Amino acid sequence: MSSPVVSPDALASLFREHHRWLLARLSRQMRCRWDAEDLTAETFTQVAASRTPLASIVEPRAFLTTIAKRLLFHLRRRRDLEQAWLEQLRHSPEAFSPSPEERALLLETVLLVDRAMQGLPAAARAAFLYSQLDGLGHDEIARRLGVSVRTVGRYLRQAWQCCLEDLREAATG
Repeated sequence: MSSPVVSPDALASLFREHHRWLLARLSRQMRCRWDAEDLTAETFTQVAASRTPLASIVEPRAFLTTIAKRLLFHLRRRRDLEQAWLEQLRHSPEAFSPSPEERALLLETVLLVDRAMQGLPAAARAAFLYSQLDGLGHDEIARRLGVSVRTVGRYLRQAWQCCLEDLREAATG
């Protein structure tokens, strides 16, 4: 495993010159100082782990903004999924009342599946969700998506393959 290219001195300089600016920018976008601080810290953590030589960056603020926007997108997506999950739980029968630990595990699983499927076409994601969450069969999924049953099978294989690959990466990585 090779070490990151980023030198500690270059990272410290980038941090000193742009940390306050990035934090202010994210604070305005997020309206929550603590989240902005976390996101700013995560941005610099990703820069530190990056393979990009900092000396090659012409526009450091654009570079930092790009990383922060990606992190912000993932944070908002995670929160949307959490809200959808909590809403689903509120509408579930009391017999299905998972413990806080079970809720955390279920939410983590939903987030892992969501991350695994990011590279799939929208129709393949929809087919997988119809199958796994709604319990629909291939015929009904095909009707809803306006595709053939064979295409639904292909979509589901793609989705499962993405999930398996992501699990393998998580296990080895």
